[in-house]
Amino acid sequence: MLMIEDLHVYYEDSHILRGVSLAVQAGEAVALLGRNGAGKSTTIKAVIGFVPARQGRILLTQQDITRLPAHQRAQRGVGLVPQGRHIFPTLTVKENMTLAARNPQQGWTFERVLQLFPPLAARLNHLGGQLSGGEQQMLAIARALMTNPQLLLLDEPSEGLAPLVVTAIGQVIRELCQAGLSILLVEQNLKLAFDVANRVYVMSKGEMVFEGKPADLGQQPALLQRYLGV
Repeated sequence: MLMIEDLHVYYEDSHILRGVSLAVQAGEAVALLGRNGAGKSTTIKAVIGFVPARQGRILLTQQDITRLPAHQRAQRGVGLVPQGRHIFPTLTVKENMTLAARNPQQGWTFERVLQLFPPLAARLNHLGGQLSGGEQQMLAIARALMTNPQLLLLDEPSEGLAPLVVTAIGQVIRELCQAGLSILLVEQNLKLAFDVANRVYVMSKGEMVFEGKPADLGQQPALLQRYLGV
């Protein structure tokens, strides 16, 4: 589904991503872990097209999207749930969702998305800014699903949420994978990442330092301490 090969990204003269390579298969959840500043969110931004690649390739379903603008990547099936949610606070829940709708009669329809997030169904006419943090996160995911993506990028979805809400978000991620969606998850909450991911990558200073199954990472306490502070 997604293949990143030898990706290098700069912010002006600062070399942020240094030869990053990773893969996400169809129906797979992959977690990207690391300390703050490791390059995780920059990787997400590079995939969606918010920052340009200086070197390397980004492939989506074997098609090179490295030089495409962000809106064309979205049209090809890349959905984004950004860090901080960034819903439209002055629009209603329904307006936030329908504004993003693409191919609304196929795949993720309005009704199907609401089945995944029952709390939103009761808040359709409430403004986004009136929602709780957990409801706003649900809305951010719902809005992304309304674009009918093949690949969903989740940047810190548990940030600032209560434990019960984090558990609910984890269940949603599992259900999305069961429905065939591919997910690249950036997450600081290791429990959530280990619970939902098929595979994990660990980044440090813009480079990959580990790739494998969550159970394999959990058996390497020295690596956890060095790169994740656990």
